[in-house]
Amino acid sequence: MFSEPRSGRLAAWGNALLAHKVSPDEAALAIVGEDAVHRVEGLPGEAAPVGLTLALGRLRSLGVTGYRVALPAPGHPLGLSGPPEFNARALEAGEAVVGTGAAWGLVPEVYEAGPAGDVHAEVVWHCLPVREAPPADVPSLGEAERELAEALREATEVLTRLDVAASGPVAEAALDAYRARSERGSGEVLAPGYPPRAVRVLELARRIGLLISLAYGNGHGGAVSASQMAARAEALRPVERVARRAQVAAYNAYVEERERGRG
Repeated sequence: MFSEPRSGRLAAWGNALLAHKVSPDEAALAIVGEDAVHRVEGLPGEAAPVGLTLALGRLRSLGVTGYRVALPAPGHPLGLSGPPEFNARALEAGEAVVGTGAAWGLVPEVYEAGPAGDVHAEVVWHCLPVREAPPADVPSLGEAERELAEALREATEVLTRLDVAASGPVAEAALDAYRARSERGSGEVLAPGYPPRAVRVLELARRIGLLISLAYGNGHGGAVSASQMAARAEALRPVERVARRAQVAAYNAYVEERERGRG
């Protein structure tokens, strides 16, 4: 549920590129990650989809000076600023990137390709006009960190109260994978140039996200009836909202710090 969003990778590494912390090829490689290929469609001046390296350069030439992330959900337009067409596309995808300095945004569309047993993801980013306005409901890093500390306590209490503490091989494997990633160090969480506090906030948001994912996916606890499942979802919804807000705050930290420096 809280795997790294593609919009997060594009914004983080796009910001690192704008800050001259990485090369265009390094940024494009990091954004693609384990996907097969990423292309950008609808870029001004381009009649056909283009590769990421060209697209990031073109957006810079159009005046984009930074990238923010939006992670909207039904009833919660987190990180969006309009117009309605862009918001609708972003809500359908569950994520988007919003440019600052020039009114352009990117919404990913993911396709699966390849034969059975060797399926890979191909991503098309749709470039669309956005409204230059403050993003909806995005906290500061400080606010996000305080909210997360409380959310972690709430998540633990909810899991204990509903008797859905993680158990079983699937849950143990997920926890082991999280510990292994943490032991490798948190420097890889965000791209170069991000403040340590943003890295810390994103790691904590992911930790809470893992707890929530295990709670929703774990069938070995006491919450097995329909009413108990509904109670579980209702209790965890505010915690999930806080974790998503914190994710956005962490990815947007580059732009927020730069704008404070100008103020």
